Amino acid sequence: MPFVLVTLLWGSTWLVIRDQLGVVPTSWSVTYRFAIAGTTMLGVALWRKESLRLAPRDIGFVAFLGVGQFALNYNLVYRAELYVTSGLVAVVFALLLVPNAVLAWLFLGRRMSRTFIVGSAVAIAGIVMLFAHEARMASVGSGAVMEGVALTLGAVLFASVANVMQATERGRAIPMTVLLGWAMLGGAAVDSVVAYATSGPPVIEMRIGYVAGLLYLGVLASALAFALYYQLIRDIGPAAAAYTGVLIPVIAMGLSTVFEGYRWSGPAVAGGLLTLVGLIIALSARSPERKSG
Repeated sequence: MPFVLVTLLWGSTWLVIRDQLGVVPTSWSVTYRFAIAGTTMLGVALWRKESLRLAPRDIGFVAFLGVGQFALNYNLVYRAELYVTSGLVAVVFALLLVPNAVLAWLFLGRRMSRTFIVGSAVAIAGIVMLFAHEARMASVGSGAVMEGVALTLGAVLFASVANVMQATERGRAIPMTVLLGWAMLGGAAVDSVVAYATSGPPVIEMRIGYVAGLLYLGVLASALAFALYYQLIRDIGPAAAAYTGVLIPVIAMGLSTVFEGYRWSGPAVAGGLLTLVGLIIALSARSPERKSG
């Protein structure tokens, strides 16, 4: 159920993010989103009677995680959508599976089972087909496509580092709500500095759709979704948890069909089916990832 919820929530965020672009500078939208999310998480921690204090040695750890996951990652994603469709950004972000698997092997000692590797290869083939089709059909020029893809790949790298960090023994020692709450607020603080430096004083759009989108992104797609996703990483490993990103492009492209005029072709359908087949194969393994040694 957490896997399904994360996939559905994040599959819809790309379209909501697209609606956030325009009146409000990108960095301010990111700032508002994680200020709302961090406040929500710390509120939950207080409700659960958890201490909000961080040990001195954990402050730097949480700050680094927050900057990577909630500042650099999301600023790059929002900017990528200025150049390419939400569907293409979601497709490229599905490659999070690869660095998550590599970093989990290097730093957590998690090796992938043979079944998981085969399924991943099939899924990545599907992602490549989706990417090729999306890039070919993009209405912007090839230069804009490559810039959007480069920004998204940078976001993938920062997200992957943060994913693996919170699954380490040090990350696990901090209560999830407290870890996420302070990391999100730390990320929002950095976002605000970037926003002020690049766009000037805060700007807010009082349009109902914008405000509702902020609440959706902050409370459901950030506070709830990240709590579920980080717990998935701890339970089944970073690579297996990153499979949420393999299904997300299919959902995102389905929504893009309705709201952005996306049209499915034979290669796109085949790519979508391959990603689903790969998911089934990879996660059918009894233990997708296992400890080395």
